[in-house]
Amino acid sequence: MIGFYRVLVIDEILPHSPADYVRRPLVPPESPTLGLRHLQFEAMITAARLSANINDFALVAMLGLLGLRIFEACGANIADLGEEHGHRVQKVRGKGGKVVLVPLPPAVARAIDRAVSERDAGPILRNARGGRMDRHAATRRLRHLAETADLRIPKMHPHMLRRTFVTTMLDAGVSLRDVQIAARHADPRTTIRYDRARKNLDRHPNYILAAFMASGT
Repeated sequence: MIGFYRVLVIDEILPHSPADYVRRPLVPPESPTLGLRHLQFEAMITAARLSANINDFALVAMLGLLGLRIFEACGANIADLGEEHGHRVQKVRGKGGKVVLVPLPPAVARAIDRAVSERDAGPILRNARGGRMDRHAATRRLRHLAETADLRIPKMHPHMLRRTFVTTMLDAGVSLRDVQIAARHADPRTTIRYDRARKNLDRHPNYILAAFMASGT
């Protein structure tokens, strides 16, 4: 709710936020973990696309290219797919039961179509037994794909791809406000944390010192 009021102030709908003086828990100024780097993400997508498991490409695409949370991806059903104004879309049930329509870029639509195959009902993502995939099965698949792509990531987990969704958008030049909307962050500070951590690493003075001392090292 605090983030909602802040957006209304930014959009000049309200003169000030009624939640300005509400005491709330401290939020770390930076995200402790960023997503995959661009080349790592490309390698992950390639490994998923070439995988014999038809769910892998859809899993990586839904997490990393749509920015879905793992419970949203695993909870997605074939009945949630459709078309709106000429766009392939997926109905996503997010936090608090909020339902949004997320457009499917062609690559994501192909990945989902591959996972769905000839089925007309049931979950989009399935486990090895044909049931609905859960976060534990998803984590195992992602770790397998990371190994296949030769990514040295000891603790690969689903949320890392959602972080990748945010940081890759920022790298592509998408505005913080648009990234916040795409990621469905209620509080813009959540988006800013990813951006600040990314920039702090890119511009860290360690690189300046190492370059300055390059002749001696």
